[in-house]
Amino acid sequence: MAANPFLLAADSDPRLLPLLRANPSLASSQDDHGYSVMHAAASYNHLDLLRTLVNEFQVNVDLKDEDGETALFVAETMDCAKLLVEELHADITIRNDEGKTAREKLVEEGDFPEVAVYLRVKELEAQVNGVHSVAATNEVHAPPPLPEGASVSIGSMAPEEVGEVVDTEFRRRIEELAAREDFQSEEGQRQLRELVTEALRGEVNERDVRQRTS
Repeated sequence: MAANPFLLAADSDPRLLPLLRANPSLASSQDDHGYSVMHAAASYNHLDLLRTLVNEFQVNVDLKDEDGETALFVAETMDCAKLLVEELHADITIRNDEGKTAREKLVEEGDFPEVAVYLRVKELEAQVNGVHSVAATNEVHAPPPLPEGASVSIGSMAPEEVGEVVDTEFRRRIEELAAREDFQSEEGQRQLRELVTEALRGEVNERDVRQRTS
């Protein structure tokens, strides 16, 4: 009986890569539900396998299953989500058949809040760069990474509140920053990263205070 590449991927079985190299089309194959080796690798946090699938076998990082969901929708760790988005360039804006992005689905289901918060940060960064590209050069800039070692404290924020970070004041501040001539300089990008993390942390801290004093 032929080995099942999806099961091999889930187990990170050493037999998988020789099987794929002997029959490269299997790397992009999908079962009757659209489940793929990419989905299996992401779901089980096999990061090196994800890299190999995209870089060696040229598998589409945004390959969709029958529900219109990519590997990003099944990422359960920050490391996996970060790899997919920042290294393999997965599209965070893709919506499944229910009209939800990966982040929105995580928030709705209350699963893996650290991944949801990370994706929210990337949305905010993309929003800032979108404002700048329209106001200044009309060019698309890749979202800048968060500072090395920076992390987001989720605190007691409820999963359904992750999407409520952006407010009018934040929009005003990012527009002001994006309009600056030195926006693309090292200092401008440092202030951008600080603003993004401050917005998220500030929202969390406010909720923490309200919960402690209520």
